[in-house]
Amino acid sequence: MKILSIELRRIALPLVSPFRTSFATETARDILLIRVTTPEGEGWGECVSSADPLYSSEYVDGSVDVITRFLAPRLFALDDVCAEMVGRALEPVKGHKMAKAALEMAVLDAELRESGRSVAEYLGASRTHVVSGVSVGIMDSIPELLDAVDEYLNQGYARIKLKIEPGWDLQPVRAVRDSFGDDLLLQVDANAAYTLGDAPHLARLDPFDLLLIEQPLAHDDLRHHAILAQRIRTPICLDESIESAKDAADAIALGAAQIINIKPGRVGGYLEARRIHDLCQANGVPVWCGGMLETGLGRAANVALAALPGFTLPGDTSASSRYYARDITEPFVLVDGGLAVPDGLGLGREPDPGVLDEVTTWTATLTPA
Repeated sequence: MKILSIELRRIALPLVSPFRTSFATETARDILLIRVTTPEGEGWGECVSSADPLYSSEYVDGSVDVITRFLAPRLFALDDVCAEMVGRALEPVKGHKMAKAALEMAVLDAELRESGRSVAEYLGASRTHVVSGVSVGIMDSIPELLDAVDEYLNQGYARIKLKIEPGWDLQPVRAVRDSFGDDLLLQVDANAAYTLGDAPHLARLDPFDLLLIEQPLAHDDLRHHAILAQRIRTPICLDESIESAKDAADAIALGAAQIINIKPGRVGGYLEARRIHDLCQANGVPVWCGGMLETGLGRAANVALAALPGFTLPGDTSASSRYYARDITEPFVLVDGGLAVPDGLGLGREPDPGVLDEVTTWTATLTPA
């Protein structure tokens, strides 16, 4: 394909409730969407960078800048482009994996629409339905937390993930276990809020029989994660530490991760996400699909990815209503504890033009020089 233009579109979507983690509280999302046009059609991508560089070094203003000045010109320079070529073409620009992933996603959507295939088929999905978990943010009180968990379980979610931080860990986990029983699939996510010195404290989570503790230590500290793994029984899952298949291989070799959370935006796109899946499957390491509060566009691709055979744990592939009262696409609805894998062309979802216009805050169209 030849890329004729790349539209950058920022939209503002309020969350149905504040989402608090150990590093920030979000009440709305400033989301960057990408639309590429080709002689045959178009494709959509979603950038998962946040408004502020807190989860990672990337942020929306930076993503707009690097796409405009450095990434888009490299794609325009190609006479013929496909999704497999995007990563190589953009590799000379260091970092900015979320921005690169958004461009790859848009090219992939356009390519698959033209060839009459779905992203699920392209990635190698083996299921038509994926079991869904839900991520529960840090709350102001234990009763508020228990009410939220009860509501999600009543909706049919198969797994609960609790965000934790120092001062909000043992008590909420104990309360949820006591209230909902030992059969509940329960895990926690620290978002790098602890240090190795907290190992004795984190070991106090072991009796609660958690599926995993996600990213307890700093993103760049594989060595201490490996040491921590020897000091606690709860399996360690890495998130922020894994930005590539190489990172995953290093973590597995060091014994720093028994489970890996794959977020396509964090690792540079769905093709690298599939490579990480394949690596982990070959090494007997379970994976699951994390979420970045995506709209229906990113959620569609995540659900397709989560349908690959190595995704054996419920991911954060929640229904659209978990985060947004109104999505920009046809919403994803929880049925039988999970979501249906889109089988339409490309992503299987596209924005509703009327809704998109209402929530758009800024647009720019890039064309070849």
